[in-house]
Amino acid sequence: MSRVLLIEDHQTVRDGLRLALTRQGHSVDAVATGEEGLERLGAGGSDVVVLDLMLPGMDGFEVCRRIRALGDLPIIMLTARNDDMDVVAGLEAGADDYVVKPVQPRVLEARIRAVLRRAVGEARRGGEPGVERYGRLTIDRAALVVGKDGAPVSLAPTELRLLLELSRTPGRVLSRQQLLEAVWEHGYLGDSRLVDACVQRLRAKIEDDSSTPVYVQTVRGFGYRFGPL
Repeated sequence: MSRVLLIEDHQTVRDGLRLALTRQGHSVDAVATGEEGLERLGAGGSDVVVLDLMLPGMDGFEVCRRIRALGDLPIIMLTARNDDMDVVAGLEAGADDYVVKPVQPRVLEARIRAVLRRAVGEARRGGEPGVERYGRLTIDRAALVVGKDGAPVSLAPTELRLLLELSRTPGRVLSRQQLLEAVWEHGYLGDSRLVDACVQRLRAKIEDDSSTPVYVQTVRGFGYRFGPL
């Protein structure tokens, strides 16, 4: 049974999602503010966070940044509208996925299961080839550790999965849809903004200059490939 921390200020929405997710087998701790959510996280015991962006006081963007600074806990954000700026800002703050309101509980539950399945899958990925070297970057697939110039690079789970997927076939161009299916498990008509925002965050951590990337290269009109070639 997974433990979901739901941070949602609208009581009707909060109660409805708590009931629906509980019926689907999750243990749900529901709070109304970001401050309460961070307190609950400090006490431990959550497997995934479902976070509304439009919160009173500390908004969801700041809550997301603080959660991500604490560690690798999966974050699914709820946004009241399919607004490009809101979605991109939330993803750049560190969210792993998002669901647009009004929320369909079955869609949210599927996203929760997907992020948890990916997290467990990465934790069990032992036995793969050892340390790979790409210029100044190293990738240890067995240990799930990335380094640059001998120092570890701290990556969020989605950033790590994206890098692992791209680096499996250096030089091969992967479309955004291929990456959505492999990294986020989104099928047809997935949102390419998830990929672009995660690439941006990944580049900020592994590139010397993210405006002229060496490792995660854009192939305009097609997608991304991993270098250096």
